[in-house]
Amino acid sequence: MAQALEAEPDFEMILGLGTNEPKVPLERTEFVRSDQKYSILNRIVRATQVDTIVHTFLETNSVNVSSRTLHEINVIGTLNLLAAAGTSGSSVRQVVVKSSAHVYGAAETDPTWFRETDRRKSPVRSRLERSLIEVESLVRDFTEDNPHLVVSVLRFANVLGTDIVTPTSVNLRHRLLPVITGFDPLVQFIEEDDVVRALEFVTKDQVPGVFNVAGAGKLPWSEVASISGAFLLPLSPVRPRTFVAPLCRLGLVQFPPEMEGLTRFGRGIDTTRLVEAGFDYRYTSAGTVDSFAQANNLRRATGSGADVYRYEQDVEQFFRHSPAVVRGIDG
Repeated sequence: MAQALEAEPDFEMILGLGTNEPKVPLERTEFVRSDQKYSILNRIVRATQVDTIVHTFLETNSVNVSSRTLHEINVIGTLNLLAAAGTSGSSVRQVVVKSSAHVYGAAETDPTWFRETDRRKSPVRSRLERSLIEVESLVRDFTEDNPHLVVSVLRFANVLGTDIVTPTSVNLRHRLLPVITGFDPLVQFIEEDDVVRALEFVTKDQVPGVFNVAGAGKLPWSEVASISGAFLLPLSPVRPRTFVAPLCRLGLVQFPPEMEGLTRFGRGIDTTRLVEAGFDYRYTSAGTVDSFAQANNLRRATGSGADVYRYEQDVEQFFRHSPAVVRGIDG
């Protein structure tokens, strides 16, 4: 996301805040390390007078994340962010939140397509879903209390891409996709580049509201495996997570609680609102899976992935600020 914003000259200053160092090279973005509750954000907003906050650090994958950590990152972190944006005299005029379609859940009684105004039809069954619902409740109250601000919430479907790590991407890379016996649900995906483009779109054009984000169409879970060259791993429809637990402990598959409902009933989200706002997708749901499969096959064939970028603060400061560096020369 920061790389995309760097390409836009309208953004004079870009500041990245995170618990981990950047994984890609950044030219104009300043990076500040923070704790997972982002308690320093209020000071940073006052010091820099930023006018836009893009909230992308919500945890949407509960694998290896404790309940306490999940609550601190999602709920407490969002509280601190909204406090910084809404405090008296704050310079912030726009807040963009990267959320997830997990807020809708997945149940047999669900509609074919969830619209942004629809409420979930099933009880909350996982701590991840509960935290995301609480986050959106906080954002909704914040929006009502601050009508002068532009607030955008984007609910993304299952994300696939060469750089992002999700339970589905891990399983497909291992060519072993869990499936609950007797079910072949229809699912949607969003390509990671379209994730960045959607965030950039609502940020640059200042588009307020709640938006579903997913590639067009749905495809059966079995077809996802077929396109990716993965084997289906049948699980018992009764307590499937107990059955798959040994493989999860070995790191062969990932099957967090929020994935159980999805692999039973699937989920469809209506993306008409974002399209009508002017966003143009590059990938359909099937195209997203196909693109991922091709990249995964290439990685297996070559035996290696892309070079891993390592952020080193001293080196970054040298290239950005040293008078010895000749500007405008690549390398």
